Amino acid sequence: MKKILVLLGPNLNMVGIREKGIYGNESADSISDQIMEYAKNIGFSADIYQSNHEGDLIDKIHFGKDIYDGVVINAGALTHYSYALRDAIASIKIPFVEVHMSNIHAREEFRHTSVISPVCVGQIAGFGKNSYFLAISALKELV
Repeated sequence: MKKILVLLGPNLNMVGIREKGIYGNESADSISDQIMEYAKNIGFSADIYQSNHEGDLIDKIHFGKDIYDGVVINAGALTHYSYALRDAIASIKIPFVEVHMSNIHAREEFRHTSVISPVCVGQIAGFGKNSYFLAISALKELV
């Protein structure tokens, strides 16, 4: 069975609490449970890892190089400025799909630029929790 990682960056543990008009009312734990179930239903073993710390996310990427067949990453605000995260992704030779629950291109201008997109196989944004399901489906075709 192929194994994937769903990597969640800063503040994504607060989904369902913060900015409900953007991220909705559903809790981060509930969405994580649904992600795990969806991955299982299409034949993946999945792990979910969330951290508010850039270095922890980078360490998880490095650690996972020989464990995971693909990664779904919602890097949160790190998407827009973390060259260190970008370099970690580029150093691992497995597919990464960038995900955002909100449409980052319809939000503040600083959110329009992703420094990690060039090292990901694709970006899915604006479909709420379904962005994760779409990304997992995309990985199914790649790994």
